[in-house]
Amino acid sequence: MADRFIDDYLLYLLARASDGASAEFHSRLKTHGLQVPEWRVLAALSDGDGVTLGELAAIALQHQPTMSKIVGRMERAGLVIRRAGKRDRRQVRVFITPDGRRRVDTALKDAKLHEAEILSRFGTEDARRLKQLLRSLIDEQADAKTQFESTPA
Repeated sequence: MADRFIDDYLLYLLARASDGASAEFHSRLKTHGLQVPEWRVLAALSDGDGVTLGELAAIALQHQPTMSKIVGRMERAGLVIRRAGKRDRRQVRVFITPDGRRRVDTALKDAKLHEAEILSRFGTEDARRLKQLLRSLIDEQADAKTQFESTPA
């Protein structure tokens, strides 16, 4: 089976690993009353000072128009709030509200537990290295995208 192209192709391996691990956790999200897009938004906002819609769309793996609709629904539900930027009032940033924080706190604990369950299948050093390699791959892809977008047509 490992002789087939698809069984050793990086993109396929990444997709299969992500799909399997995500499916396990996404089923747990229902117990927290969260849908996947809401979870991604609240998790992204849980540590910081707010992000722009564009940044949030990239983090939450959504297109910006879709992210605008998701944030609008979440704002009406009292989970997030939009505020004008300090330096540029036209650059709106999205922040988590106290209600949003309460909704996401137990899901964050569950996410950490789920991650520990997955990584327990590996040694500590392999788990650390896996995350390091994935972050490097993500950074390289972001750099390549930035370089591609800044190249004149």
